[in-house]
Amino acid sequence: MPSIFAYQSSEVDWCESNFQYSELVAEFYNTFSNVFFLIFGPLIMFLMHPYAQRRTWAIYGVSVLFMVIGLFSMYFHMTLSLVGQLLDEISILWLLASGYSVWLPRCYFPKFIKGSRYYFSCLVITSTVISTFLTFVKPTVNAYALNSIAVHILYIVHKEYKKTSNGDLRHLIEMSVILWAAALTSWISDRVLCSFWQRIHFFYLHSIWHVLISITFPYGIVTMALVDAKYEMPGQTLKVHYWPRDSWFIGLPYVEIQDNDKSC
Repeated sequence: MPSIFAYQSSEVDWCESNFQYSELVAEFYNTFSNVFFLIFGPLIMFLMHPYAQRRTWAIYGVSVLFMVIGLFSMYFHMTLSLVGQLLDEISILWLLASGYSVWLPRCYFPKFIKGSRYYFSCLVITSTVISTFLTFVKPTVNAYALNSIAVHILYIVHKEYKKTSNGDLRHLIEMSVILWAAALTSWISDRVLCSFWQRIHFFYLHSIWHVLISITFPYGIVTMALVDAKYEMPGQTLKVHYWPRDSWFIGLPYVEIQDNDKSC
């Protein structure tokens, strides 16, 4: 039985040809496309610093987890080892759990939680610990299970989109869904249509998934921050800006918090 640390000990392999450019890197493009996680993570921490001071420092923890995903994904695609695969998937699982704990509106909590974020967070952590152990049972289905969580996220986003008239929030939701759909299409195409892509010598769809999903993350974070503010920060307004410039068609979104003080 091969070691879980051994090269190609994972049953998961992507469409990109292995060891094409280096004897040390199994999937070259799938490995180095993760660099965007390491670039965007610190930028999010810097841009969202005012939000962290006024609302929650958890944004830093979530951003660190985002960068950890990038590192573990690089390790996995470099080695195609089972331990690399599990580290990659478990870090994604904990990132999703953190987002749920911090930003899910109380109106979506199970009724027996009675609106307590503390008890809801305990429930999420317990479920995530159990799920972490389950990732070892059948590693080949982990990625599909993680992607299925998007169904619930889309349900929440759809509900909030119908509720709001906030132009910034609606734009963020639209961009998040478009980017996520494009990313998922790349991911599925790489898995399902690999023989076709190999025939035309185009092996880059999973690396495109990395790039698109790394851009989707900041859009998703700011979307949930705006949704959260509607429920938890009624006396304040979150103004959306984009780095490097607001006028650009696409950029890294962040928020500026404005008080709604009214003078008599």
